[in-house]
Amino acid sequence: MRMLEGEKVTKYFGGLAAVSQVDFYVEQGEIFGLIGPNGAGKTTLFNLISGAFTPKSGVIKFKGKRISGLKPYKICRMGMARTFQEVKIFGNVPAVQNVALGALFGTPKSVSTAEATKEAEELLDFVGFAVPKNIPAGGLTLVNQKRVEIARALATKADMLLLDEVMAGLTPTETAEAMELVKRIRDRGVTVFLIEHVMRAIMGVCDRIMVLHHGEKIADGTPQEISTSKKVIEVYLGE
Repeated sequence: MRMLEGEKVTKYFGGLAAVSQVDFYVEQGEIFGLIGPNGAGKTTLFNLISGAFTPKSGVIKFKGKRISGLKPYKICRMGMARTFQEVKIFGNVPAVQNVALGALFGTPKSVSTAEATKEAEELLDFVGFAVPKNIPAGGLTLVNQKRVEIARALATKADMLLLDEVMAGLTPTETAEAMELVKRIRDRGVTVFLIEHVMRAIMGVCDRIMVLHHGEKIADGTPQEISTSKKVIEVYLGE
């Protein structure tokens, strides 16, 4: 089953195409990667999928239903959540409460504060958050802030996560832990679509990868196919 699909998705900024005629699909249960140089249109595509931007043309469907043009909160309540290139958390709010907000406001089902807090604590454990959960999130290390954001996304009961550079800025050990976390998220039944610049990570964790360059799709396939593609090597690896 195709969890997410886009057909000829296009977005312009100031007359320039940030994303141009991009076709893509993500299968249920898949870890799907998106790579490309800076300015390739990767985060713009995520913004189009999640409802932050509306496509100029083209169609995006989630679980068979058209979502292009819907508000982000409506898409979230349909079962899609995301993280951001720059972590977006409430810095003066304890980590556990940051996560609980996902359960309280990210799903159509009403839950109590106590239920949301309990789930938040369990999800923080799941993502590997190993410091006191009542610490204000703004005082956490980068890796723990990213864990809070991932846990909050999971708290929405998402069927699919869009992860935007969750491994950026991490140490090699933290990157390896993040790779394992992505696999464990998939093992929970959550489909994962991630943008990443850490090539070792994305090649090691993804089932399929799509490559964007100047807003256009230039390749998609298995990690092996992508890593040996002459076109990808020329435009992305610079060789």
